[in-house]
Amino acid sequence: MSSSNSLIRLVGMNKVFYTDEVETHALAGIHLDIDEGEYISIAGPSGCGKSTLLSILGLLDTPSSGEYMINDIPVENLSLSERARIRNKEIGFIFQSFNLLGDLSVYENVELPLTYRGMKSSERKQRVFEALERVGMSHRAQHFPHQLSGGQQQRIAVARAVSGKPSILLADEPTGNLDSTNGEAVMELLRDLHRGGATICMVTHDARYAQHADRIVHLFDGCVVDEEVPANEPVAQVA
Repeated sequence: MSSSNSLIRLVGMNKVFYTDEVETHALAGIHLDIDEGEYISIAGPSGCGKSTLLSILGLLDTPSSGEYMINDIPVENLSLSERARIRNKEIGFIFQSFNLLGDLSVYENVELPLTYRGMKSSERKQRVFEALERVGMSHRAQHFPHQLSGGQQQRIAVARAVSGKPSILLADEPTGNLDSTNGEAVMELLRDLHRGGATICMVTHDARYAQHADRIVHLFDGCVVDEEVPANEPVAQVA
């Protein structure tokens, strides 16, 4: 799928890892467009390149070759500081392992990325409580991660990701460490965020959760081998 209004565009992207003179082609010739407000699921078996692709989308890694543009900005031309700025301002991350800091309260965990922007304390406070309200966790603001269940910790991780109002949310197996009940609750939360206008790119190996997206991109051996629109999702009509 291609669009002139793509928020993210990958053209012929490759990623090669070199170890002991052995080349491992993690990604090969990836072409992908993600439009603003779209919900994409990246699906495929373990080792197919899903997490590598997400790391590159999140500016945590760089492709070996090919083109990556975010908001029409070529990533390859960015300095390290510019990449860090875009990563902090434009991209929200949701990880399988939550990645909350144990010695910080819920409030402080959600606030931390906002402090890197030099945001005023009053604005940070408003953003944090808006995000916690959005995930139904404002009553836990002064708790610490060890006092929360896995499902609650993932909700806090989602709040941290959305507090900065990023252009895109990147979710790497967000239900991987959760039981089915909490997993479904987090997926419903992502659906609500999408209905509210969020752009989401989610990596998952779970076919049930992949079906929640507008579009499923199937990876195999580092290549996009298929794309589909889930049968149980209505296709949006463009006026």
